[in-house]
Amino acid sequence: MDTMKARVLRAVGNLEYCDYPMPEVKPDEVLFRVKACGICGSDIPRIFVNGTYHFPTIPGHEFSGEVAGVGDEKYKDLIGMRATVFPLIPCKTCENCNDGKYEMCKSYDYLGSRSDGAFAEYVRVPVWNLVPIPDSLSFEEAAMTEPCAVALHALRRAQIEVGDNVVIFGPGTIGMLIAQWARAWGARVLLVGTDVNNWDFIESMGFTEYCNSSKEDAIEWVKKMTGGVGADIAIEAVGIALTACNCLEAAASGGKVIFVGNPHGDFTFPQNTYWQILRKQLSIFGTWNSAYSDTHKSDWNLVVDAMAKGMIDAKKLITHKFDLETMDKGLDIMKNNSEFFAKIMVVNQ
Repeated sequence: MDTMKARVLRAVGNLEYCDYPMPEVKPDEVLFRVKACGICGSDIPRIFVNGTYHFPTIPGHEFSGEVAGVGDEKYKDLIGMRATVFPLIPCKTCENCNDGKYEMCKSYDYLGSRSDGAFAEYVRVPVWNLVPIPDSLSFEEAAMTEPCAVALHALRRAQIEVGDNVVIFGPGTIGMLIAQWARAWGARVLLVGTDVNNWDFIESMGFTEYCNSSKEDAIEWVKKMTGGVGADIAIEAVGIALTACNCLEAAASGGKVIFVGNPHGDFTFPQNTYWQILRKQLSIFGTWNSAYSDTHKSDWNLVVDAMAKGMIDAKKLITHKFDLETMDKGLDIMKNNSEFFAKIMVVNQ
């Protein structure tokens, strides 16, 4: 039996580095050689706290590489194609899929959680999920397509406009990608966070309007920066009640609030904060995953094009690189927040 090296989640907290059977490819799938895979923030609770849908599972859903084999000879021309991969596999039969809203499929599969993912040398991928990338993009950059698409999807949901004041609570990886997209759209970007260690990094990305909310009242700072009006768009990119409340307070009358961060627990809004939704007639947007289709206006195709043209600098967000054997170091950094990081990447030579 052919084997490959992989990181296999055997149980909560047990991500084993081992030889693992090669994927069995179906006729509508390809054997995909993984060249780079980002560690997502959601991988940390999946590996160390909550587990996943079944064991064993290979995590990893932010990845790129090349087609190494095909399940049907009609796809043989794809061999060698450089690509990134939309990790959600829709059922294509539910009402959301029929409307082309695949990210909201009611019976989806998912590489890296429900099916084996890309913390491995190879993964099986449906042909439909392949997104070609140009030679000008490195595999590491292309592995950033998934979080870049999540960020783009959030702003498209809110119909951002040129000149908008956009405040982002949580300048982590997704927050900084949203910031880049907002700037590219012609918006003014305000950032609010508590980690002073990443201030130099944020400035190196060209963002200079930043509030350390552990030392300054974030709501008053946003109002001061917007002439007392508030933000046209307020984005929650952390997933905690405090920043959710701050978004509602910081938004201008008639403004928009986007909830992006995965929740870390239950949310409770104080009555006076809830009043903000009513009295300011706020528009609240939820955003999930990213939109994917075979059209040029798909989030994924727009991201690849923007990165290739230098509109979005995803490469600069990659602060650490490890291989499959040494990636425990990256997981420990993220789990314990032991040093500054943005995106930690697993790279296969």
